[in-house]
Amino acid sequence: MMEIDLQSTFSWKIENFSERKFPITSTAFSSGGCEWYVLIHPKGDGFDDYLSLYLCVANPKSLQPGWKRRASLNFIILNQSGKEVHRTSERYGLFGAEIPGWGFRTALPLTKLQDKELLENNTLIIEVYIKVTEVVHEGDETRKDMLDFRGFNVLSSQITSVSHIFAKYPNFAADIKPKSKAVKTAYLKILLGLIKTANKPPESFSETELIKAYSSLIDLMEVGFKLDWLKSKLDEVSLERKIKVDADAARVQELEEKVKNLELMLSNLKVELDKEKARSHIEPKMFSLKDYASLSTPMSPWTRRRKSD
Repeated sequence: MMEIDLQSTFSWKIENFSERKFPITSTAFSSGGCEWYVLIHPKGDGFDDYLSLYLCVANPKSLQPGWKRRASLNFIILNQSGKEVHRTSERYGLFGAEIPGWGFRTALPLTKLQDKELLENNTLIIEVYIKVTEVVHEGDETRKDMLDFRGFNVLSSQITSVSHIFAKYPNFAADIKPKSKAVKTAYLKILLGLIKTANKPPESFSETELIKAYSSLIDLMEVGFKLDWLKSKLDEVSLERKIKVDADAARVQELEEKVKNLELMLSNLKVELDKEKARSHIEPKMFSLKDYASLSTPMSPWTRRRKSD
């Protein structure tokens, strides 16, 4: 059994909570060298009168057969102002590909959330506290391809990448706190994924991906990895992304202004056109009988003479 003295929290703000009817999931986050997410059933999971909360392993289908972690967990539910509404008991679970999630089917009676003071502005904040207590198994298929490299279990396909990191930054892992090879390996896996992410084009990042990358970086640095070089890379990516986002926003604003000006010009032209139509439109003149009489052909003298006879 390998004990891991790691504990971290993940906070998730859920707005318009009373309108949620179907299960919802949080973004993935890192803790204890693993990727997790929170699953909530707002209307209960088999118990319609209770809120159900679960902690789940992210991407369980990608785990090697036999991969297992034992962890303790508990949830704290807060209102929008940060006031604690409810705290669950601490629960221990064995997580793996076969059992990817543990939690509380009856975490909180829904009647308690009918109080507007507790469900302030229809918003809830869910915090989860996790402590990975045991790495039960890394997975059979993974172990077959593992090589020992400077105290880490490294896949043979990753030896080149890892050796390059050690060559360029020889002391980056000199002060890490976990001593278990399995835990160190789990963190190294996160680091390799983070390096791959940081090398993506800045414009391909979403805001969520960038936040997640910084969160993983903080986790790694907190356990002793010296990653100022990677932080600089992420800062650079973040800045380039911001410049592009700002440039795109400025371009959108410029186009919107052009559209407004064109709409105004079109409106002015329409007014001018209406005026021109009004000036060029001649109303038909109305004639009286007298007018018709005056317009009739005058009688010749011969015709008048015959009438007088």
